[in-house]
This record gives sequence, C-alpha cells and structure tokens, in this order.
Amino acid sequence: MNAAKQTLPEDAAHVLIVDDDDRIRNLLKRYLTENGFRTSVAKNAKEARALMASVDFDILILDVMMPGETGFDLTKSVRAASNVPILLLTARGLPEDRIEGLEMGADDYLSKPFEPRELLLRVNALLRRAAPKSIEKREVKFGGCTFSLGRGELRKAGELIRLTSGEAALLKILAQNPREPISREALAEQTAQGMERSVDVQVTRLRKKIEEDPRAPIYLQTVRGVGYVLMTD
Repeated sequence: MNAAKQTLPEDAAHVLIVDDDDRIRNLLKRYLTENGFRTSVAKNAKEARALMASVDFDILILDVMMPGETGFDLTKSVRAASNVPILLLTARGLPEDRIEGLEMGADDYLSKPFEPRELLLRVNALLRRAAPKSIEKREVKFGGCTFSLGRGELRKAGELIRLTSGEAALLKILAQNPREPISREALAEQTAQGMERSVDVQVTRLRKKIEEDPRAPIYLQTVRGVGYVLMTD
C-alpha cells in the first residue's frame, strides 16, 4: 500500500518519531503509517519541541544518541509536564542504559538493530496501557491514596499524582491483587519492562509518590525473596 495515499481514521494514534538518522526516521514513518498510525518526524529535540507545542501526540519514539540534547534529556523534560508514553531507541544495549532511560521517565526501551514488527508490538502495548478501551470503575485505597484501575489515575489527598504509563501499569497489577505478593519476574513480564531491575526502578519511583517515607514503605512493600505487595485499606 502506498502510505502517501492511505486514508487513516480520524482516531488513529499520532506518533512523533525523533531520530537524527534520516534512514531510520523515514523507515519508521513509512512502516507505522502503513500500519494505521498518523506520524510526524523530527531530526532533533528542538524540532520535536516545536511540534509538541502545537500537537498532542499519543506516543513518542525517541532516539537516545542525538547531537545536542539527547533522548534521555528530552525524556526527562517531557515527563516533567506530560504522561505521554515514551519509547526509547538506542544502539547502546547495556542494562545501565535501559535503567537510566527508565529513571528519566521512559516507558519502554528498544535496542538497535530491531525488527519493525517488535517495535509495532511495543507501541501498541504502550498505547493500550495508556488508554484502556474497557473502563473499570473499581478503585483501591491505601492511606491517603486512591487508585482508579480503569483510568490508571492516582490521587493523594484528592490531588492527581502524575504517573508514567509504566508506573500506572505496575500499580494496576499490584492493585488488582491487593495484599498478595507478586514476584519481580511476573511483574517484569506483565508490564513489558523485561528486566526485574527495571521493576525495581519503577517501584522506587512509585514509593516517592505514594509513601510518606519512601525508605520505610508502608503500602508498597518488599516481600523478601518474592517480590512486592500493595497493602490496601
């Protein structure tokens, strides 16, 4: 199918691709357009910011190793103001790089070279987590917090607490199984983080948002030798 002539539905998800490599940028644009996405591209963080100032994107795909402002830098800046899902791409596949990206607020991480189909699956998974189609009305409460399973929203003392889609996915799994320990391995598999260490990073970030003293957690507890448990009211 000729992507240039493809008619996309009005509710098609809009992806912003940011990569300084013309070949990869154009390849991703063509592939995602052919698979039903609206796409915009930018070759650096400056162009990306200009686009984001006027368009609300459904997901961002960011290259890490860009000249000037890196993908890590852009991720951290975007996350300070937005919950939009972020997928990082990089030629550096070391675990430390993946963890750094998650600490900056990214939701997923894909090393180059990659199969386009894998990227498509990850994009769709992030979008499902960010905007679930079937809205659950159930809420769970712990301390002064209320978490909506359907909306993936956390409120503390009535105020909305910003969560990344990765944090919301992790909290949802724990909230669906209150007071039941879930292994780090199972959490890694079910949240598409892929690494148990990545789950630990997300838990650390969540504790800072939930607990009065993150170093002595009351609600998001560690179960030694097993994993984590959410102690609901």
